[in-house]
Amino acid sequence: MRAIWNGAVSFGLVNVPVRLYAATSNHDIRFHQVHERDGGRIRQKRTCSVCGEEVQYSEIAKGYETDDGQLIMLDDDDLSTLPVASGHEIDVVQFVPSDQIDALLLDKSYYLEPESKAVKPYALLREALRETDRMAVVKVALRQRETLALLRVRDNAIVLQTMLWPDEVREPEFETLRTEVELRPQEMQMASSLVESLSGDFQSDQFEDDYRQAMVDLIDYKIEHGGGRPTPEAAPAEEGDDMTDLLTALRRSVEAAGGKAPAEEPAAASSDTADETGDAPAEERPKRSRSKKTAEKKDEAPAEEAPKKSSTRKSSKKKSDEDEDEEAATAKGGRSKTA
Repeated sequence: MRAIWNGAVSFGLVNVPVRLYAATSNHDIRFHQVHERDGGRIRQKRTCSVCGEEVQYSEIAKGYETDDGQLIMLDDDDLSTLPVASGHEIDVVQFVPSDQIDALLLDKSYYLEPESKAVKPYALLREALRETDRMAVVKVALRQRETLALLRVRDNAIVLQTMLWPDEVREPEFETLRTEVELRPQEMQMASSLVESLSGDFQSDQFEDDYRQAMVDLIDYKIEHGGGRPTPEAAPAEEGDDMTDLLTALRRSVEAAGGKAPAEEPAAASSDTADETGDAPAEERPKRSRSKKTAEKKDEAPAEEAPKKSSTRKSSKKKSDEDEDEEAATAKGGRSKTA
């Protein structure tokens, strides 16, 4: 076990340094939610119910909704004004008889281990609780919040048992329990006999979690008979996802501000696609440079069979001429093959 807290038990002038350990663990079999078709893990995303966008942890705030529908937002400055207990002391308030503690108030259990120099005062407190059949009501700060707890003895260890606050326990206000019931002596005697016939000393090791064991057996059976398959790896995220999300967020922001988002531009076809589907119509065909060399080539070859120019062989003047022609063609809605 690993200590999750360290402090000291303080009662009177006695101070017992201790370390805190979780006394229980959950052995439930955990399952992942997976896609039945391919076994991929199902991931949960934090999305806003108003705008539908995914929200990062850094953008999440605390909000309290009142009965009349008002939302009260609390920021870090507001939370800093609250009384936060951060001490490392288990302060004994009083010692009470064990039979006065309602088990419904008990919450989580922790073991207290004494520091090497505090073994004797630890044993003194333990035996005093055992001999007097009492428990110590204490206050302790765990996770920066003060809570009510008990110190009780289990074997040779002192257990810190956190408790619910009294107003957290509901009362059984059932109308049927107010009905007066008449019990005859014969019925009480028969019920008492049944209780006696089933009486015995409680030994926790006599009880097992049958459901969990059956689940383990079922999983082992599937493993032995080829019921498993390799866990699939998650597909890598597409490179365009971030840009798509950004564009979507910007478009929604513009619409939320009352503006009109620009229409999406159709994807321009590549030059390879244009070659495969044939030349563009004459009115959409970009104009070529009107240099003497280009004019001669144009006269030699038909327009539909004009060879493609290599950008690496163009002079700076040709580039300038073609840029001007491209701008003119673009203004008419044409596409440039040299772009």
